Amino acid sequence: MNTRLFIIAITPAISIAVAVYLSDRYDREPISLLAKTFIFGALSVIPTIIVERFLSSINIFSGLLGIAFTAFVVAGFTEEFFKRLVVLKLMCKDKHFDEKLDGIVYAVFSALGFATVENIMYVVFRFSYNPYIGLYRGILSVPAHAIFGVTMGYYLSLTKFASNKARERANHRKSLYMPLILHGTFNFILMAGIPQFGIVLAPFVIYLWISSQRKLNTYIFDSQSRFDRLNLDDEE
Repeated sequence: MNTRLFIIAITPAISIAVAVYLSDRYDREPISLLAKTFIFGALSVIPTIIVERFLSSINIFSGLLGIAFTAFVVAGFTEEFFKRLVVLKLMCKDKHFDEKLDGIVYAVFSALGFATVENIMYVVFRFSYNPYIGLYRGILSVPAHAIFGVTMGYYLSLTKFASNKARERANHRKSLYMPLILHGTFNFILMAGIPQFGIVLAPFVIYLWISSQRKLNTYIFDSQSRFDRLNLDDEE
């Protein structure tokens, strides 16, 4: 294994994970749970590959329809489903998931675990001959997984802290199909091979960043407000 390529492959995800961990500054999650979520996110690559191969084998479409099926169903649905499953099974009922920001933190760590393994597969093995693939994926693909994780976690938190069953069910569904739509759209733009689509890539990526930052900021403010309330109660 090429050590330099391995470091290039894991650095983007680790950097984003550290940034997300530091953003959760009022009630940080145990590192052991974050590591567990990251590891199981990485392991989710295994069932994802199996399902993706099956779905690819039944793709009867050609042209743009075939690309759309691959982008939204084969990759978008399958990858977001298993990354989300990690959080649902491991963390959603855990006592440490006690504020809305936690949903984003755990979803992003699951997504980054997946993205790390995927990046190693591409950078170290599949495209080791291409010196630019690590830079390309470090700028686009790995951050994209984190952004989809922000959207997923945002709605998982709305699910967990919903005030009624109707909102809980609605946000539970959104926690899958919203990141799926973003993921599928991102993939479709890159895979379509249509030069005109390149024009919308930059605005779409900017939209993803701004939208995700707003969601993150909303829950950081919520975390700070909760922290202040708890401190006020202790003083009283």
